[in-house]
Order: sequence, then C-alpha cells, then structure tokens
Amino acid sequence: MDSTQEQVLAVFGAEGSSNPHQVRDAIRRGLWTSHTSGLADGHVQGNVVILPKVLACDFLRFCQRNPKPCPVLAVSEPGQFTLPSLGEGIDIRSDVPLYRIWRHGEPAEEVADIVSVWRPDLVTFILGCSFSFEYALIEAGIRLRHVDEGKNVAMFRTNVQTVPAGPFGGAMVVTMRPMPAADVIRAVQVTSRFPNVHGAPVHIGDPALIGIADLARPDYGDAVSLMPGDIPVFWACGVTPQSVILNAQPPFCITHAPGCMLVTDLLNHQLASF
Repeated sequence: MDSTQEQVLAVFGAEGSSNPHQVRDAIRRGLWTSHTSGLADGHVQGNVVILPKVLACDFLRFCQRNPKPCPVLAVSEPGQFTLPSLGEGIDIRSDVPLYRIWRHGEPAEEVADIVSVWRPDLVTFILGCSFSFEYALIEAGIRLRHVDEGKNVAMFRTNVQTVPAGPFGGAMVVTMRPMPAADVIRAVQVTSRFPNVHGAPVHIGDPALIGIADLARPDYGDAVSLMPGDIPVFWACGVTPQSVILNAQPPFCITHAPGCMLVTDLLNHQLASF
C-alpha cells in the first residue's frame, strides 16, 4: 500500500472515498487537500474556473470554440455558489481540495477555501475532467500508470494553439498516460465515447511533435514511470484555462489547483455518448 492509499483509508475509511457526498464533506472540513484522482469512482469530476462577470461571456465563447480542452458541464449565475445540476449541497467556495487564486495573470496563493474572497459578481464554470474517462479505461482493463503509482496525472503545455476569444487564448495543456501499444486503440475507442470529458486523444506518440521536450518534467502534476514498449498518449486537459489565464492576465480569478477537482454527484456513464 502506497502513501496515497494510506491517506485515503485514514480520511475516508474503507468505503467513504467512493461516496461523493462523503468526499466533499471531508474536503469541506479540511481533511483532504490533495488530488482527487481515484476518489468517488464512477462519478464525474470537474475542473473549476471562477471569473468576474465582466469576463464570463468571453470565457464562455472561448470554451465553445475549444470544446476538447474546455468542455462545459455547468455555468453558475453571478454570485451563485451552489451548483444544483451537479450535486446536492455543493458549495463551490469550500468543496475543492485546493484552490489557486490568480491576480493579474499570476498565481498569487493556494488556499483550502475561498469564502473570504467570494464576491457577488463571480461566475463559476465547471469543465469536464479526464479523471472521469479514467474510470472507463480501468473498467476496460487498461492500467493507468499514475493510478498504480498513487500519483497525480502528468500534464504538459504544448505548442498547439487554442482558438482565441476576447482576451483568452494560448497553448493547449494535455495530460499524458503511457501504455503498451496493445492498449492504445482500445483507449481511443473508450475515451471517444466521452466528448464532455475531453473525448479521444489529441496526440499519440512522439511528444516533440507537440512541443514537449521531456516527459520526465511535466509542467503540472507528477512524472510517471515509462516502461519499455510504452507509447505516450495525450488528451486535451482542463488545466488549459490556467495556461490561458497567464496570457489574459485578468485582475482576479480563481481556479482549482491542478489535480484537485470538484467531485460531483453525476455518474460517468451519464456522459457517455453511445
């Protein structure tokens, strides 16, 4: 048993980590401030972007133009901190393990809740997360290296440019999962069924072709082991808005810290397209 598994058992017990309500309760009470990969199996997790109302329309257009990295699951009204379409009792101010507060395009601090900085003009966007299709991959018998190693998934900035909208634009971020060649076609088939959580891979094979120099040095998340015969497979990632925020430099916004998602009550199979 690795240290992450031990932490999960210590906080949630043998069964609690599979229940989204119990997971959010533990997060809200400050008992869990780490990545959410592997928690609430079978339930949809979401990336979080919270912006002032004055920027919300531009960001929504950005998401519409870039559905692979930014598939929209929910958008709140200004000042609304509940998300009833995603789960009973969700409070976006406290139900994410770790938030990143940005000021003028730079990450200023990471905090366990955002109650003290909440404002009535803030609009919340929840974007689909690849942690959801990971469950389908595992069900299909595909081993995921970062899950086996108890790590956050590796994420990389690429040279693939998004379609801009207003001040928002820049490079796409991807997640990388290495796997044996025999699993790659099946992984494409499985994830193609989930367009609301990034869908099929955007690149397979040579990382240099999308501007990634070293797979051992991810821009976000954790490096994972590559075994002989592995092929790196890359999916569009919901951390892309954080890369875009660096370019847009909004005076104030909030995101999740990479890997620290909102756990919802939705079931992954509800997002399957066929």
